Amino acid sequence: MTMDYDKAAGFWVKKDKETAVCPDVKERLDAFLAAHHVCALAAAANDFVRCTPLEYTYLEHAFWIFSEGGLKFRALKENRHVCLAVFDSDPSFGGLHSAQIMGTAEIVEPFSEEYEKLLAYKHIPEAVIRKMEEPMHLIKVIPEEADYLDSGLKKEGYGSRQHIVF
Repeated sequence: MTMDYDKAAGFWVKKDKETAVCPDVKERLDAFLAAHHVCALAAAANDFVRCTPLEYTYLEHAFWIFSEGGLKFRALKENRHVCLAVFDSDPSFGGLHSAQIMGTAEIVEPFSEEYEKLLAYKHIPEAVIRKMEEPMHLIKVIPEEADYLDSGLKKEGYGSRQHIVF
């Protein structure tokens, strides 16, 4: 048997057309993302792929990630399109909660207004960052689409997987 990759890739696109949409799904997604603080950030360029677990802050409908550096920046240099995965690490049967967020990453200029706002929000003293040999990098991910999975939605008559366009 030959694998039909296009058919497999289109599975959820077809299924989404038949799914009952939850009217407050964006609010539910926001609450889920605000309640979690660790994501897996996937970035890729050409044949290089990196998926990194990172702490994030979800604020003003964006993800804010401080990072010392690493190979993820090799991919971000070439391709700002990223995917974040946030999930419950030990769900019970029928209790799955997760989100995949596709968006665009921006690098925030150190000590800009946005940068300082995040330092203050996270209670990180600016003086500590200024003393570092190189300041922490701040990645801002602006969501464009999300796939939100909540097994409980099925009990309410909606599809357990909801696709969201921002």
